[in-house]
Amino acid sequence: MTPVELSRTVLRAVRRAVDDGELDVAVPGQTSVTPPGPGGCGDYATNVALQLARPAGQPPLRVAEILRERLVRAAGISEVVVTGPGFLNISLRGTETALVREILRCGHRYGHADRPTGRLVQLHAPHEVRAVIVMDAAARILRSQGALVRTSCAGRPAPEWADILGVDIDAYGTPDALAPLDVNVRPVPAAPADPTPLGRDAARWALLHPALHDRPRITADHLVQRESNPLFRVRYAHARTRALTRNAADLGFHAEPGDADLRGTQAAVQETVVQDTPDTTALRHALADHPRILQAAAAHHAPDRLARHLVTVADAVLPFLAAVLPRGAEKPSAAHRARLALAEAAGAVLAGGLSLLGIDAPEHL
Repeated sequence: MTPVELSRTVLRAVRRAVDDGELDVAVPGQTSVTPPGPGGCGDYATNVALQLARPAGQPPLRVAEILRERLVRAAGISEVVVTGPGFLNISLRGTETALVREILRCGHRYGHADRPTGRLVQLHAPHEVRAVIVMDAAARILRSQGALVRTSCAGRPAPEWADILGVDIDAYGTPDALAPLDVNVRPVPAAPADPTPLGRDAARWALLHPALHDRPRITADHLVQRESNPLFRVRYAHARTRALTRNAADLGFHAEPGDADLRGTQAAVQETVVQDTPDTTALRHALADHPRILQAAAAHHAPDRLARHLVTVADAVLPFLAAVLPRGAEKPSAAHRARLALAEAAGAVLAGGLSLLGIDAPEHL
């Protein structure tokens, strides 16, 4: 169950409580679920009971208990715990296995719309390199969400914007006849800096990673292969996941979604002990949040949200990768296969996200 699906489940619980006469409120159009905060537990938490308490004329804890009784009966939910003034902490059943299976099934298209929505979006940018790159990436993300997108620029793009940076624009104006459309993509310009010497991948990252209201840094720092470079961390994490798949094949095992958090478990068949593995909670939350991030990036024409999310995924998966393969005399076990599946799922999200930004995801780095 994804965060979006869980949000809908929470809203259905509110509607049932209203229909049963236990709550007298208007059912909200939407509600959010997030990873639990300090003092919380489970996979996700929501403050919907706090939001509804005043209009319902009941204490938040009472509203939370009314909703808890309905949520625990919902498919896919194993436990609901009320904490603090009325937070609902929700544990999902088979969360990791179902999530990893879904990502591996969809591959790079995880988080994409199943079919066209019929929505037509016109993006129009000024004749400026960052605006055009942002428009190009926003169009890719919007198309992933089922929209039909047409892009245009006030003037003819410079040849190197297409040849080096990979820009593809449907229409553009001329100096004598500028495209007569309202500009709706206007990030802080990169000028006077020229990003093209960085090459396609580093230049696009330099222009897309900062928030649209921030001026991008066009420096060679985007080319260095060290941890301080977010682009390197993202691409390195992806390359590591691909290397693990190749190494696992050499050892004779493959990915199989399951419980990757087994710690010090005696594997009865192989008679070996599986080493401890880092907690995967942050990684699982980041992967589950990917569809929501794509929706938000599309809605706000903000590819920087996707770029920063990929950094979050990379930083969550890198400490985990060292525990994927067997060590020493260990034999591959169910835990190793589950860890490999989780690593491959992270790699699919990283590759798919980079592709939407127009950046290559290398197999080797």
